[in-house]
Amino acid sequence: MSLYSEIEPYENGLLDVGDGNRVYWETCGNPRGKPALVLHGGPGSGASAWARQLFDPRAYRIVLLDQRGCGRSTPHASVYDTDMSVNTTAHLMADLELLRERLGIERWLVWGVSWGSVLALRYAQTHPGVVSELVLTGVATGSDAEVELLTRGIGKFFPEAFARFLEGLPEGAAREGSLPAAYNRLLESPDPQVRERAARAWTDWETAIIPAPPRSVERYEDPVFRSGFARTVTHYWANGHFLGEEGEEGGVVLRDAHLLKGIPGTLVQGSLDLGNLVGVVWRLHHAWPGSELVIVDQAGHNASAPGITEALVAATDGYARR
Repeated sequence: MSLYSEIEPYENGLLDVGDGNRVYWETCGNPRGKPALVLHGGPGSGASAWARQLFDPRAYRIVLLDQRGCGRSTPHASVYDTDMSVNTTAHLMADLELLRERLGIERWLVWGVSWGSVLALRYAQTHPGVVSELVLTGVATGSDAEVELLTRGIGKFFPEAFARFLEGLPEGAAREGSLPAAYNRLLESPDPQVRERAARAWTDWETAIIPAPPRSVERYEDPVFRSGFARTVTHYWANGHFLGEEGEEGGVVLRDAHLLKGIPGTLVQGSLDLGNLVGVVWRLHHAWPGSELVIVDQAGHNASAPGITEALVAATDGYARR
C-alpha cells in the first residue's frame, strides 16, 4: 500500500505547557475522523510532514507535534540557556495529555518511530484509557542495554568511526564511562566551539552506524538542528531516558509490557535495525498480548524505507476499519 497524497494542516498552534515551554502542534485530515497522534524520534528530531501521508486523510484526524525543545517548539534546545531539566519523559507525557484535552480528544491511536516508540509505549502503559491502538516502527524501549549497544557496543563493527567518536572526548575517564554522559557534558559547555565540535562528532557517529542505505542525513548539516538534536539525545540517553530505575533485565518498558494487554498494536521492524541485536522487538512482541510483529527484510532503522512504509500504511488502514 502506497503513501497517501500530501495534505496540509487545517489547524495549528503553540500550546503553553508550562516551565516556559510552548509546544508546536498541528492537525490535518478529517476533523471528524479517528484521532491519531504522531510521535517523532530522536529525542529531538521534530515532526516530519512526511508522516501525515501514512494515514488516510478521509478516515483520520491526524495530530503531529514537536516535542519540547525541538522543531518549532520554544525554547529550542540549541539555545544554550534552555533549561533541559524540564525536558524529561514525564514532562513530554504531561504535554501529550494537555494537547489531548486542548483538542477535545477522548482516545487516540498513537504512532511512534524510534524514540517516539519508547514514548508511545510508556504513555500507553501509564495512560491506557486514552490509547486506542499503537503503531510503532524502529522499535526501541529506552533500556540501558540499547544505549550501551548503540554507543560502545557496536564500536567493534565500525572501528574507524568508533575511534573518531572517542577522539571527540577528552582523554582519560571520559572515554571509559557512559559515552552519552561524556558528550552531554561537552554539549552543556559554555564554550560554543566545544558544543559545536561535540554536536558534529555525535551526529557523525549516528550517520556512520546506519546499517542500510541511504546513509546520508541532510538535517545533520543544519547547525541549529545538529546542536539541539545532539544535546537532547545525550540528555535522555545519559539519564536512562528518564524512565525511572531499571527493573528486571530489559528495562522498565519491557518489564511493564503486560500493561499493554487490551491495546492492539503493530510493530514494524527492519531486519537490519541494530536494535534487534539485543532482541528488544521480539521480546516486546512476546510479552505484549495482542501485538503483531511485521519484519521487513533489507530495511534498517528508517520509517521511509521500502517495505516499512507499506506495512505502516497497511496497519493504519486496518485500524481505521475497526
